[in-house]
Amino acid sequence: MKINKAQWQWTREPKEYKIEDECIEIVTEPHTDLWQRTYYHFRNDNAPVLQIRTSEKYFSFVVKTEFASKHRFDQCGVVMYLDSENWLKGSIEYENESFQHLGSVATNMGYSDWATTEINADIKTMWYRFSRREDDYCIECSEDGITYKQMRICHMWKAAEEIQFGIYACSPEDSSFKAVFTHMELTECKWAAHNGQAPDEDILDV
Repeated sequence: MKINKAQWQWTREPKEYKIEDECIEIVTEPHTDLWQRTYYHFRNDNAPVLQIRTSEKYFSFVVKTEFASKHRFDQCGVVMYLDSENWLKGSIEYENESFQHLGSVATNMGYSDWATTEINADIKTMWYRFSRREDDYCIECSEDGITYKQMRICHMWKAAEEIQFGIYACSPEDSSFKAVFTHMELTECKWAAHNGQAPDEDILDV
C-alpha cells in the first residue's frame, strides 16, 4: 500500500516523524497517552494519531510494527480514533525486562477497558489486522504476517458511518522511542462472517 500523504491526517502531529512511500516512522514524546477514566480515574488524550477516513463497511487494514520500546507503557500499534471519548487501539505495551502486555483498549462514551496477555519483552515486532464488519470491529495480531490470532471483537457505538483509522505511538511516562510502520495494506474483509449460532429472531425482525 503506497502511502498517499494527502489522505493521511494527523490528530496531534508529533515533533519528529518521517513519512515515505512504504514506511512511516514516529519518535514518541514523553508523557503522551490515550486513556479514559476507568480504574485509574485519570484522562489522557495527547498521543499522536495518523489516520485515513472511510465509509466502507467491510474491509481489513494490515500493518507491521517494529519498535525500540524500553520504558514502562511505551507502545505503538493500530488505532481507530473517532474523538477523545470513542476509540479503539491494539498494541504492545512495554512493562519491564521480563515481559510486555499485548493487548487492546476499547473506549466507548468516555470509558476505557484494557484486555491483555503477557508476552516476552524480547519481542520487538508485531503485525496487526484491523477489520470492520458493519458496526462491529475485530483486532488480530501476528508474529509473521501470515497466521493471525484474535485479540478482540467489539461494538463501537460512535462508529456506525464514516470512521477514521490508522496508527499511533506514545510514551506515557518519561521516555521516547522510535516506532516504524511498514507493509500497510487495505483488503477485502478478512474477518469471516460468523457461521455458528443464528441471530436471534428479534434481531432479524428489526
